[in-house]
Amino acid sequence: MLRISRLTDYGTMILVHLARQDGRLCSASDVAAGIHVALPTVQKILKLLTRSGLVISARGAEGGYCLGRPATALSAADILDALDGPLAITECSNENSHCELESLCQVGDAWQKINRAIRVALDDISLADLAGPVRELPVSGFTQGITRTLVRHHR
Repeated sequence: MLRISRLTDYGTMILVHLARQDGRLCSASDVAAGIHVALPTVQKILKLLTRSGLVISARGAEGGYCLGRPATALSAADILDALDGPLAITECSNENSHCELESLCQVGDAWQKINRAIRVALDDISLADLAGPVRELPVSGFTQGITRTLVRHHR
């Protein structure tokens, strides 16, 4: 099953919360309260997001966290990469593939094409889109069929 991890789900919630703060610094406890996730979990994810550059931290009494770049410049793919690593739905979809059957495989190319299509869809959705009101989002031609199916089933 293709599914994002709970870590990425919570990380996205944290980033959406920060995006809605208009650059104001938020403490980890403010973020935890705002998204209803336990403080230790929020602290762990904020550390990962800071390390990846998606979030900036400021120390001190007036310190806190804010986005490392505008919400429009941060994609769903960036979030996934920071928290779960690059998307690879099969072993051969990974840049550092070590599949011993790769040279004999007859389906690897198709899986790699699917992996690229998913990556394009993730690149097309910004944090601003994720933080905005629920609506049909613009998609590129290559991924329109996938997204239309998802929107139709979501309703």
